[in-house]
Amino acid sequence: MTKKTPTFQDVARPFTYRRRRLFCDGVSLADLAEQHGTPLYVYSAEQISHRFQLFEQAFSDRPHTVCYAVKANSSLAILRLLARQGAGFDIVSGGELERVGRAHKPALRKVVFSGVGKQPWEIDAALKAGILLFNVESETELELLASRAQALKVRARFALRVNPDVFAETHPYISTGLREHKFGIDIKIARAMYHRAARSKWLDPAGVSVHIGSQIRKVDPFTAALARVTSLIADLRTDGHEIRYVDAGGGLGIDYSDSPFHPAQQVQKYAAALNRGLGGEAAHLLLEPGRFIVAQAGALLTRVLVVKKNGAKTFVITDAAMNDLIRPALYHAHHEIVPVKEPAGKSELTADVVGPVCESGDFFARDRNLPAVKQGDLVLILDAGAYGMTLTSNYNSRPRPAEVLVDGSSVRLIRRRETIRDLLSPEVL
Repeated sequence: MTKKTPTFQDVARPFTYRRRRLFCDGVSLADLAEQHGTPLYVYSAEQISHRFQLFEQAFSDRPHTVCYAVKANSSLAILRLLARQGAGFDIVSGGELERVGRAHKPALRKVVFSGVGKQPWEIDAALKAGILLFNVESETELELLASRAQALKVRARFALRVNPDVFAETHPYISTGLREHKFGIDIKIARAMYHRAARSKWLDPAGVSVHIGSQIRKVDPFTAALARVTSLIADLRTDGHEIRYVDAGGGLGIDYSDSPFHPAQQVQKYAAALNRGLGGEAAHLLLEPGRFIVAQAGALLTRVLVVKKNGAKTFVITDAAMNDLIRPALYHAHHEIVPVKEPAGKSELTADVVGPVCESGDFFARDRNLPAVKQGDLVLILDAGAYGMTLTSNYNSRPRPAEVLVDGSSVRLIRRRETIRDLLSPEVL
């Protein structure tokens, strides 16, 4: 991996046409398909670094740590790329803790552990690793954390994840900050919980955490949420608690369409919104971006198997399927789809872009206007760097795709393609 300083031009995607061929940075996607096959996840190291540095620059005037949300894309190579630039990590499982340790062991000291159902073995592993902070989401979890800390004879730093009851305009599956959601604790009872926790010598009430959802495009809800958290912190300090961290969560959204999108401007708006909510609060700020850093840096490369007509409907059937990228089937999410060979004319078709999985819900686009494509053509499904590979499955006994990381004009295979042998190896007959 090269260590050159990334360029900070305000670009949304690293995929561009050159000589009528689609490239990821300096590498031809057709060449990648030839070398590694399809379906294939392709990521730009430069774009990931660029996005991370946007946050570093926007919050440079206050103490902060950017804790990348591992659930967005947990590739060891991507975690190492970010860790070497100083990133911390937001995790939600013991498996993600292990991934961070494998990628860059020193980064364990900058881990925050979120999630509503932490198990004792996961808490033990995190305590032994010396993570920065537990984001606690229930009274029962706080009691469990105290008992595990006592058993290991270590003091556990924690923040309560509070629900500020702020509405964020996003898909209901990824909204998390209201009282009817499973996440967090009602902000109205948090003060009493901190008071009870302070009685335990094994608990260190070090911070307050909030996360209102994902893929949030308007920044005003972040201001409202942080204002309520800041007010709570003032009350907690009055009660004698030494609050050193405020975790603002993540959730900053991207534009999945082909409309103009300016990442640097969006991060600046986000920083201004958080600063308005924080006011003069000087606690160390923790940020948990995931999607914003990796989504547009990655794409799913796939080959057209068949162009099929059923009456008036046209179907473009690809070798990628819902098991490789489930977001359209799960959320009806929009992903732009572009041909790897730039069309010479204006010939178009209107089609459903689908996979070969035996489900009517196996689709990437419905009634989409596309440049005319034919059997054997390569197409690229954009903005698939987040919640793509991490949500893959082996449905229909399909092996999961390979992944490559492009760094300028060099390419590295960071996950080999699964085989049928891999699929069957855990089973006992």
